[in-house]
Amino acid sequence: MREPDAREPDVGEPDVRELREIDEFRDVEHLYGGIWPAVPGQGLPVTVELMRALTYAGNYVAGAYRDGRMVGATVAFLGAPIGETLHSHVTGALAGSGAGFALKTHQREWALARGLRRITWTYDPLIRRNAHFNVTKLGARPVAYLPDFYGDMVDTVNSGDESDRLLVSWELNDPRVRAAVRREWTPPPPPPNGRPALTTRAGRPAPTGTNAETVLIAVPPDIESLRRTDPTMSRAWRTALRDTLGVFLDHGATVLSFDRDEGYVVSRSRRD
Repeated sequence: MREPDAREPDVGEPDVRELREIDEFRDVEHLYGGIWPAVPGQGLPVTVELMRALTYAGNYVAGAYRDGRMVGATVAFLGAPIGETLHSHVTGALAGSGAGFALKTHQREWALARGLRRITWTYDPLIRRNAHFNVTKLGARPVAYLPDFYGDMVDTVNSGDESDRLLVSWELNDPRVRAAVRREWTPPPPPPNGRPALTTRAGRPAPTGTNAETVLIAVPPDIESLRRTDPTMSRAWRTALRDTLGVFLDHGATVLSFDRDEGYVVSRSRRD
């Protein structure tokens, strides 16, 4: 999933509806072009033609509107296991629109109405605000670390970095997800016995090699700015997160939550 600005101000819920018309798909294409400006010779995340085909085949495209203006949109398609999963490929929202949460709750209702059990999507695990939105606010559970998942992404947001992604699963009837969509779920604070596995020293990633059962994995305050101002440091953070969070997940660890100050809170134990 391409990530929107996931900051969600309290500005009231926008109107969200499923999209089916060519002109609506053109609005989505225009919106995405503003969020992820392409470089010459490169295309947009999705095209009008692809959205038309997806909806004709029974998949999901929706837009969020405020005062009649599109401020967010999401595109998803049915995935495996068949009859159980919707995969959300791309969601984009204008900064300050408050559309991200409304789009996800609409997407959940659409999936439930069709007997689906979960929605999956990916996001860049280094983007702090999106980790908070996906894991803390929505209650989604990270299930896999996917190195360089999309290969080179040539746009003004992602260029110059490998496209590592964290795959999350949103189990639609999980009690914590039900509470999250009611805005009633608050994750517990990091446990007192948690120990840093990746911290920051003078802005640099610093692995610690702890053997603690519960570990804390830091992320930089603003990786997108770091890509522009210090690409070498940005790549160092990418490698460090891959070598900590990625390795833990590969060995069956569980992400318990995301804390704005401490980062990912991870248990080495598998919790099904």
